[in-house]
Amino acid sequence: MESSTFHSFNLLKFRINPIKSANYNTRRLLKVCSEASKPNIIADTSQAQKTYSIEFKTLEGCKLGIWRYPIFEYNAKGGSGNGNGRETNGGIDADFDVKNLYIPSLNGQTTRFLGLPLPPFLKIDIVPEILQGNIDKGTGKVDLRFKSRFWFSVGSIYKAPPLLVETVLTSEESTGTIRSGVGERMNTGGKCKLVGVAVVNPINDAFMNTFLRLPTECIAYLNAVISISQANC
Repeated sequence: MESSTFHSFNLLKFRINPIKSANYNTRRLLKVCSEASKPNIIADTSQAQKTYSIEFKTLEGCKLGIWRYPIFEYNAKGGSGNGNGRETNGGIDADFDVKNLYIPSLNGQTTRFLGLPLPPFLKIDIVPEILQGNIDKGTGKVDLRFKSRFWFSVGSIYKAPPLLVETVLTSEESTGTIRSGVGERMNTGGKCKLVGVAVVNPINDAFMNTFLRLPTECIAYLNAVISISQANC
């Protein structure tokens, strides 16, 4: 009897062992459920990242200043550029194609200083290198990093090395040491005033360094219209 009981007990232990496989089935079920939930996460991410086409146009009534010289009145009407945008939690991240971004030169037709037009032989060409940043359609807030080279020339007799200007054109406040200004947020039509203060460093030209008191600060007030439309998929 004792031997029979012993063998029955061993058999019972042997039959209980397969229950361990339930742990494997549970883990597998959890893994399948986890994998099944992934398409919903991907779909939500895709939905959040809409793309946009953005048009940027500059207007009249702009202003430029450097060092403590009086402000230049600048008509930038006719400037334009196009870019792409991607929706984020903080608005739209915008990146403009600088190869096709045009900003009018400062010359006798576009710029006045102390109420008088610039001399016809004096010209400053603006060559953008970067225009990118964030646009919030909901609040109208705009912050665009702007990097450009300004080429100063007097007819065909003189052309200075370019002045490198890098700033953030903002609809908020831009403050430097000797210059500061406040912009205006986009209205429902996309019109805004952007302001940016930048440091201008010396260049390899003694005349320009002395005349402009480099290094110094410059400021720009740029009236613009920003149009945003959802890109075609």
